[in-house]
Amino acid sequence: MNQTAGLDQLKQYNLITYIFYIVGFFVGVTPIIAIIMNYLKRAEMRGTWLESHVNWQIKTFWVTLIAYLVGAVLTTILIGFIVLLLAFIWHIYRLVKGLMALNNNQPVS
Repeated sequence: MNQTAGLDQLKQYNLITYIFYIVGFFVGVTPIIAIIMNYLKRAEMRGTWLESHVNWQIKTFWVTLIAYLVGAVLTTILIGFIVLLLAFIWHIYRLVKGLMALNNNQPVS
């Protein structure tokens, strides 16, 4: 397999994981599948422009998971709803920015 075909496959793989993260807003289990997929292919993407995407997705997953958990706990004192809203907005922003960069064949920063 030549390098271009390999990158195309990895780009497609990245697109699928982005889609799994988005579907996760409706079906809770797909982000868990996506994060496992990210860790499985991370080494293959090392040294390519796609490495930034897999790292972006992994960071997005863990930060939003923690933010959602903290927000859920803090809902008992009402500030949690603000935390949840901010986490949701940040989550959407990260997914959109990543998808736009992937679509343009650019690393995400």
